[in-house]
Amino acid sequence: MLNNSESIGCYVRSDSLFARLQALLQQSGFSCERFATENSLSRMLSRRGFALLMIDIGNHRDDSEDFVSWLNCRTGNSTPVIALSQGTPEMAALALNAGADDFIGAHFEAVEAIARIRAVIRRHHPNRVRRTITLGKYALDREAASAAYDGETVDLTPREFTMAWLFFSSPGVFISRGTIGASIWSADSDVAGRTIEQHVYKLRKKLQFGPERRVIIRTSYSQGYRLEYTPE
Repeated sequence: MLNNSESIGCYVRSDSLFARLQALLQQSGFSCERFATENSLSRMLSRRGFALLMIDIGNHRDDSEDFVSWLNCRTGNSTPVIALSQGTPEMAALALNAGADDFIGAHFEAVEAIARIRAVIRRHHPNRVRRTITLGKYALDREAASAAYDGETVDLTPREFTMAWLFFSSPGVFISRGTIGASIWSADSDVAGRTIEQHVYKLRKKLQFGPERRVIIRTSYSQGYRLEYTPE
């Protein structure tokens, strides 16, 4: 039985795009159910709920007519909707003006897409704001800005905790250096790779990542960093 608070209904035309999206959602703790049309998705909405809907609106204005009509005809359901497309400004504006809650281009960066999905869910379901993360014996508390392993608190600086939260909230997803720099220093900050490497090194050392604790941070100079967890 799917948990509605973590379930996302998808109408995605491309098999390859859906496979990528499904893998990303599952890595981030969501279940994902695919539908052949917007109407089949609507019929399911009358029987059970989803935390979010993701709708492929096509790549051209003509392709999006069904999506606009579907939004306009939807009654009695307030499930938030994210539109997917190739990411042209015209298509983004069309989707948002039609009533979509957000827009994600088909060539999305994984960590940004998950952040947008969680942001939309938070806005519509404030009681679902994520305040803690547990992964193996690690536990992070956002309100206290504290991290612990097997009940023992680990002393992290505010920036180290922000970096830890970023990694633990997206296990299995590569996070680029640009995203790390923007998230931790500022939205317009151009942080040198060496500075980020030093912070990742300190985080690895303080949290003692390694095979014995089943959590590692893998480095890819072309993709960034990825936290990997191996369940017992």
